[in-house]
Amino acid sequence: MTYVGVDVGGTKVLAVRIDAAGAVEATATRPMPGLAAGPDEVEAAVALAARDVYGDTEPRALGVSAAGLVDGAGERFLFGAHLPWRDAPVRRTLAERTGLPVVLDNDANCAAHAELVSGAARGVGSALLITIGTGIGGAVVLGGRVVRGAHGLAGEFGHMQVVPNGLACECGLRGCWEQYCSGRALERVTRVALGRHLDGPEVTALARAGNEVALHSFASVGTWLGVGAAGLVSAFDPQLVIVGGGVSAVGDLLLGPARHALAGALQGTAYRAVPDLVPALLGPEAGAIGAALLARDGRS
Repeated sequence: MTYVGVDVGGTKVLAVRIDAAGAVEATATRPMPGLAAGPDEVEAAVALAARDVYGDTEPRALGVSAAGLVDGAGERFLFGAHLPWRDAPVRRTLAERTGLPVVLDNDANCAAHAELVSGAARGVGSALLITIGTGIGGAVVLGGRVVRGAHGLAGEFGHMQVVPNGLACECGLRGCWEQYCSGRALERVTRVALGRHLDGPEVTALARAGNEVALHSFASVGTWLGVGAAGLVSAFDPQLVIVGGGVSAVGDLLLGPARHALAGALQGTAYRAVPDLVPALLGPEAGAIGAALLARDGRS
């Protein structure tokens, strides 16, 4: 028996196939349609990515991890700053398109479920997951379970306002955390300093080669990560802070400044435990793996 998970992000669609034990058997990536794409084009990309990984096999179910607000019943995608769905019955439309039973959840909730089952949060009672990609996603783990909130919308850390009247965000607000700590923020800081655009992998390559501008860009984004994480630690007092998403793959270029800023922005550090800030063990595939696991286990 196999299960498929598809992670729908702002720049790409990532699919995985897992076996009944949860081991990853295949992966595939497709680019997201352009910014002007409609819901039908995104759903077609999801179906194609799923087909890429299951091929001639017959998966039991499809899990979909989506970057944005998913209702508490897992039926509708309500809103996402980087996706075109608006209060759309995504679970039903994807089930009709693929012919598979579909489970739908927020991308960070999926990633947190994966890390609980077989990643950094395994055996941990309380944790925060912060996913950094095009924007910021988040999930709260308490009592060894992902907490979704009264309406299924808990963990939208990226749209907490950190700078009053700050930079405009795609969500319609200003000063959101993800405008200062995300892949797009990394590119923007670098562009301002260099006067030309570089994408995330190009900035990463420069930083690893010792380029001072690129290192400063990662230090800026990492510092914002640590400052924001400190506020969340004050609110939830977790055992662990896990950082996932595509940008987290750079490791200590990002996490080093973040750990320093977390310790500096948290009150009473001489008298309290400061939680470890660690990378997601399942890396950028955590959302897709978690979606596949939810397709296997059911969405609680």
